[in-house]
Amino acid sequence: MLVSEILAIKGKVLYTIAPSRSMAEAVAIMTEQDVGSLVVFSQGQMTGMLTFREVLQAVHKGGAGWAEMPVEAAMLPGPMIASPDMEMDALRRLMVDHHQRYLPVMDGTTLMGVVSFHDVAKAVLEEQSFENRMLKNYIRNWPREPGEEDEK
Repeated sequence: MLVSEILAIKGKVLYTIAPSRSMAEAVAIMTEQDVGSLVVFSQGQMTGMLTFREVLQAVHKGGAGWAEMPVEAAMLPGPMIASPDMEMDALRRLMVDHHQRYLPVMDGTTLMGVVSFHDVAKAVLEEQSFENRMLKNYIRNWPREPGEEDEK
């Protein structure tokens, strides 16, 4: 399965934020949209990624003033990215090796979407379920040998 297929199943709704915006604004967007990450864009270029992990680090580091902290101060700059033609196994390896639960999917300089570890797990389950149904169907319709009788 390709990353583009995972995006097709999940949908391609994008949530972005400017690096100059406040952490309070970022948290409001993440909460209202029920998302775990925002892609940080400045002048049409991806500059970073903000996930709940970076938000918690900002709260810890910023103390009472965390809400006014700019997103740029808390974001993960230059996150690893996935390409639409990447195989799911390579995507999983990239996410695990770099300890990223969310990866932006870029086609050149165009943001195509964001895949989460949850999206990958869901895709694996759907793929395994499909294969399981196909195997059961194949076994159920196994060709009989000449002279073989039905078991009852």
